Amino acid sequence: MKRIAASVLALTSAFSSTAFAGGPVMVEEEGQPEVVAESPRSGWIVPVVVGLVLVCAIACGNDDNNGE
Repeated sequence: MKRIAASVLALTSAFSSTAFAGGPVMVEEEGQPEVVAESPRSGWIVPVVVGLVLVCAIACGNDDNNGE
């Protein structure tokens, strides 16, 4: 009895692993993640500095009266 049970067990373990092997392989392509660039936090500094320089240049002006 043990001999029959051992052979049946060996056969079932051998065929059960091959029963689930193979078959079609479905590969789904995932979309690329969308990359969104954030605006820089210091984007306001350059226009403010340029504006201050222009205001200073206009306000200070050229006060040379050619010695008059």
